Amino acid sequence: MSEMLEEKATASGWFRELRDRIVAAFETLEDEAGSAPGRFEVSETKRTAPGGGDAGGGLMSVMRGGQVFEKVGVNVSTVFGELGERAQAAMAARTGLPGMKEDPRFWASGISLVAHMQNPHVPAVHMNTRMFWTPHGWWFGGGSDLNPCLEYPEDTAHFHAVQKEHCDRHGAELYPRFKAWADEYFYIPHRGRARGVGGIFLDDYCTGDWAADFAFIRDVGAAFLPAYVPLVERRMGTEWGEAERDAQLVHRGLYAEYNLVYDRGTKFGLETGHDANAVLMSLPPLAKWV
Repeated sequence: MSEMLEEKATASGWFRELRDRIVAAFETLEDEAGSAPGRFEVSETKRTAPGGGDAGGGLMSVMRGGQVFEKVGVNVSTVFGELGERAQAAMAARTGLPGMKEDPRFWASGISLVAHMQNPHVPAVHMNTRMFWTPHGWWFGGGSDLNPCLEYPEDTAHFHAVQKEHCDRHGAELYPRFKAWADEYFYIPHRGRARGVGGIFLDDYCTGDWAADFAFIRDVGAAFLPAYVPLVERRMGTEWGEAERDAQLVHRGLYAEYNLVYDRGTKFGLETGHDANAVLMSLPPLAKWV
């Protein structure tokens, strides 16, 4: 299979551009909230190969203690190297691609975002899009899902409507398929419930037409700001008290359980030796179990 150098560069560049757009939009929300707006702290992440060589890295952008965002992380990374035996087995089982044991090289690039909000009326949110390459095949994955502790049906409807609009540009069958996948993927078996109100989720997505698939994954990422920012603007001034905060902290406990026990990205990041702080950026700053 081709090394796909041009395609890799294009995908990696888009994930970085999307990161820049989101960081700017979130800092604008902080400015709108009033005095002492929060700002992102940006640091480079590095990944080292087992032999000590370069294995890629990225940017970790985290805001803590903002007026709107209690904690939000927007990470981009481009990593490469060789998959370990467990990662090889997981990939082979999922994708059905032969030959990984003989040539376990991989390349992956993506953006990952999780936002935990100050106001319990503003929903938490997660978004991730990525491209994965091996000598045996390539694919895209990701999605976006909303995680309110206090649900407003009109907010849920807006979030899903924007996701559907962007998916429909590439085929009317995509949104129902990936919404159903999100409902299944973000379900927490040991709690018997979903972690939020869903969105879309996809993985191992490859039709064989890289340009068309990349255009689709671009739209998945581009849908995020118009789907989410209006909800923040609508709810960030709503009054709240101790009962709402308690509900928020309990819901965050649910979110933490899912990410540590089930989330595929968390497992892959730790398995392949990526910066643990970047991988675990998704965890809330405070949570509660009762």
